[in-house]
Amino acid sequence: MTTAKKATTRRKTTAPKPEPAKCPDCDGKGEITETVQVGGRKKHLTDDRQAALCVTCWGSGEAPTD
Repeated sequence: MTTAKKATTRRKTTAPKPEPAKCPDCDGKGEITETVQVGGRKKHLTDDRQAALCVTCWGSGEAPTD
């Protein structure tokens, strides 16, 4: 005996989720550059730069929702 074929149904495709908004402070990179401070009490600013974690998005690169 042959079995009857079942009708196949199509799967519904979902729309892709929109990308989260980029953080305005770090432009979605998650890192910013800070000026290096040197010295004991007066903290002289130098021309050197260093990478730092973005405090607004905590390094995720996504804009905060609140």
